[in-house]
This record gives sequence, structure tokens and C-alpha cells, in this order.
Amino acid sequence: MPELPEVEIARRTLERWLGGSEVTGAQAERTRVFRAGGRADFDRLRGRLARADRHGKVLLVSLDSGQGFLSHLGMTGKWVRRPAGETVPYSRARLTLSDGTVVHYRDPRLFGRIEPHPADTLRALPELRALGPDPLLTPLSGRQLRDAFGATRVPIKVALLDQRRLAGLGNIHAAEALWRARLHPGRPARSLELPEWNRLATAIRRGLAFALAAEDGEEIAYVEEPGTENPFKIYAREGEPCPRCGTPIRLLRQAGRRTDLCPRCQPVRRASR
Repeated sequence: MPELPEVEIARRTLERWLGGSEVTGAQAERTRVFRAGGRADFDRLRGRLARADRHGKVLLVSLDSGQGFLSHLGMTGKWVRRPAGETVPYSRARLTLSDGTVVHYRDPRLFGRIEPHPADTLRALPELRALGPDPLLTPLSGRQLRDAFGATRVPIKVALLDQRRLAGLGNIHAAEALWRARLHPGRPARSLELPEWNRLATAIRRGLAFALAAEDGEEIAYVEEPGTENPFKIYAREGEPCPRCGTPIRLLRQAGRRTDLCPRCQPVRRASR
């Protein structure tokens, strides 16, 4: 499932693929990827890349023609580049480039979205304005985390998934950060003290940097896809030894999602207030 590092890799690859070529054609299938409308506007996309941006899990692509689009990868979406004429399963939209290649939006489960908009309006879209700070774009501190999450009784793992407070973290990277910070995912966010928030801020930064280095490449490969190696320290490693202390990793269910943790490195503590 794409989270901030995977979407940042998608941004980099789109910037690389589109940066040296011109979009000479576009085509979109009639699917719910365009459930917000704009399929005909996508088909009219033409021009050279002006910029490729990202905030949290949202991609923003602007062309020098003044056209642009928002792309959210959902659960299984990805952008891939192939030679013209090659069939790509689950291709929902395509950008034909002047270098003879085609950039496909591939999405088996159709949870992703593409929304064409004028390029100069992308940053002002309500969806973007509702997002919290992006930890790759804005220096992240413990005080910032405390100010964003410190008043809620919600378990810290669940709170970290709130995109209105902090944009980009998903189930995988929230679990990874809490393991790195030695914090139990079930603790109420309001029970954390400033030194713990500082550890968590550092853990988030380091976890994202680790994932970007481990996963960067020509094309995104999601850990859930068959044949993909799991690069993460604790996610989806139930029963395996903790890489820090050797204790078997356990699985919790929180808000309907899996949470992997080390019971020794991440002890449960009573809330301090």
C-alpha cells in the first residue's frame, strides 16, 4: 500500500520520465479512478512537465500548457512506464510521450484517483489545504508532534494515521516509527511526554529515510505484492525475532488494521495523566 515514501518515489519517477519528454497524447478508461469527474479533461492533457510535487500521499503534476492533475494512488495504484504498444494489465489511464514510451496509471483495485485541474489551482484544492504538515517537506520536531496529537486520548498508532494532523504516514510507517521510538502503539497519545515525542519525531524521520533508500528505483514495488521482499524492520514480521532484542514480534489489531510490535522494546505503560 503506498505511503509517503512510495508516493515520493512515484513523484521522482514521474519527474524523470516526463522531464525530458513532451506529453503528446492522453487516454483514460471509463472507471471510478475518475469518480470526481474530469476524464475528458485528462484526455486533453498536452505539454511538457513544469513541476511534479507531492504533499503527504497526494501527487500534483503540472504541465507548461497550464493543465495539471492530482493523483492519489489509493491502495494498489502506481505509475509505470512501458514502450508504446505494450499491453499493461489494469492500465486505467495513459500519457503518451514524445520519446516513444507510455506512462500508465495501473490500479488493480481502483481505490486510486486522478483529478485534472488547472495547474495553478492544484495547491489551493480543499483536499490539499486540509492536510497536516508533511514530515519530508517540513522539519519535524517533538514539540510539533505534541502540539498536533498531545491532547487526544486516541492510541498513538491510530492518531498518527490522521492525515489532518500529519500528512503521509500510513499503517506501515506508523508501526515502524513506534518500534524505532520504543513506544507501545496502544498508549493514548496524550500520555506521551516531550522526550518521547522527541524520540518519535526522530524515529519518523529515520524510518522515512530508510524506506526511501531501500525502495527507490525505476518502479515502485509494494511489500504486499507477490515476490516483493519485505524491507521493513517490524511490519508484517509476526513471530520473527525483533531485530533489536530478539523477542518474537507480536500482532495487534487496531482500528481494523494490523500493528506489529515488540513486547519487550515497546512495553505498555500506564498513562501519566
